[in-house]
Amino acid sequence: MSVGQGSPGVHAPPAGAQGAAGVTYNTVDESYFEARRLRRHARVWSLWALGVGAVISGHYSGWNLGLANGFGSMFYATIIIAIMYLGLTFSIAEMSPALPHTGGAYSFARTSMGPWAGYITGIAENIEFVLTPAVIVFFIGSYLSAIFGTAPEFQPVYWVLCYALFVGLNIVGVELSFKVTVIVTLLALACLVVFYVAVLLSGQFDFSRWALNIGPDGAELPNGGGPFLPMGIGGIFATMPFAVWLFLAIEQLPLAAEESHDPQRDMPKGIIAGILTLIVSAFCVVFLNSGIAPGSFGIAKSGEPLLDGFRTLFGTDIAKILAAVAVIGLIASFHTIIFAFGRQIYSLSRAGYFPSFLSVTHGTRKSPHIALITGALLGLAVMLIIWFVRGSEAGATVIGGTLLNMAVAGAMLAYFMQGMSYIVLKKKFPHLARPYKSPFGIAGAVVCMAIAAVTLYFQFTDPVFQTAVIGVAVYYAVMMAYFLVHGRHKLILSPEEEFAVSKGEAEYKSY
Repeated sequence: MSVGQGSPGVHAPPAGAQGAAGVTYNTVDESYFEARRLRRHARVWSLWALGVGAVISGHYSGWNLGLANGFGSMFYATIIIAIMYLGLTFSIAEMSPALPHTGGAYSFARTSMGPWAGYITGIAENIEFVLTPAVIVFFIGSYLSAIFGTAPEFQPVYWVLCYALFVGLNIVGVELSFKVTVIVTLLALACLVVFYVAVLLSGQFDFSRWALNIGPDGAELPNGGGPFLPMGIGGIFATMPFAVWLFLAIEQLPLAAEESHDPQRDMPKGIIAGILTLIVSAFCVVFLNSGIAPGSFGIAKSGEPLLDGFRTLFGTDIAKILAAVAVIGLIASFHTIIFAFGRQIYSLSRAGYFPSFLSVTHGTRKSPHIALITGALLGLAVMLIIWFVRGSEAGATVIGGTLLNMAVAGAMLAYFMQGMSYIVLKKKFPHLARPYKSPFGIAGAVVCMAIAAVTLYFQFTDPVFQTAVIGVAVYYAVMMAYFLVHGRHKLILSPEEEFAVSKGEAEYKSY
């Protein structure tokens, strides 16, 4: 089957045919898919780099905000969230080669639970993938401001330049996109390894003095020696959304399925190698970045915690040079998640859930350029509106905190739906060809769903995070209204829809 083209032998319903779920499929000719082709390029290490690169910025900035609840809260929250991601990634490793479509999470939910569930899952991922680069580019601006000494008012210039550059690289083509992904991911990991080794060799690591320098009242303890859980058990739950930042977006790998040479073989290897790499790095950065000056209390308030760590180790002048290298880590995630939202918007558009013009690919480069530009403009618009309405100082707090938690809320919804998709697929399609099977099975999916639900619940009940969750709910309401009134009557038999309507349903009926 050509990428972006329907399977031979599958016939679409007549134009305007009404489905059982109240959706309407419209017929299209071959030119529709001809204008929406992608190009295969990725292999296993490209997929590994795509997964690790998408996450690695979370080891540079963002996670550290959870230290406000104490080191112990961050430590236990990281363990819990790592368990959730193991359940998620191994479930995805089984589903993605069985359903190797660009739709990823939407495709899993669509096949297992129907078009409404597919759309709900797709919107959750859309929130995550559009807002996450906005938060990352904010942290890029913070690092660049520290390096070049620019005023806070200059931040939006960094954002516009970064979006323009990396959307442009993604538009040039999948070959260049993956080459850049591999290079920046390796450099980002190398920078982290240099930091980890430097901390261990410096003699400045003092866990009790620095990691435990927060008291029960949240105040700094100058000599350290504070409680492991200064905020009690509740601090762990409040910290879980920030621990998510250490792993957020590893699940984007299935979006590259139609650009992978052998997704059945390479996708499981890429995502499992990726999550194991990230777990090791996550615990290293939590321990080592917190265990040197300025410690948990200072790092919790930092926009560039790794740069603060380099300052402690090498002094301000050398730290600026190292920080310039450290920006590569943020760039790695920024670049790879731009890839993700381009493919995610493309797949929902190709199937008719979003306006179909968004899925048209570039005539020669076969990249989803309209989807890429649209996702970038949405993320940038949200940032600029917040920045200029709230002012630079308050705007920075909203972007670095509220948008981060909106992205996490969208992710938790998507994870819950993917766990449910895994369970339903196991029961509904027991004989579906599965080139890889998760060793955790349904239990892993259930654990993932439970932790995602708990994280979302505490986001909703915590006054600090409520604004983010309400913002996600409002966006959901708008998008569901669009689908109810208009989108559900515009569906098209893309590869994801073909599988669900024909092969999947035929298999279900035969058993």
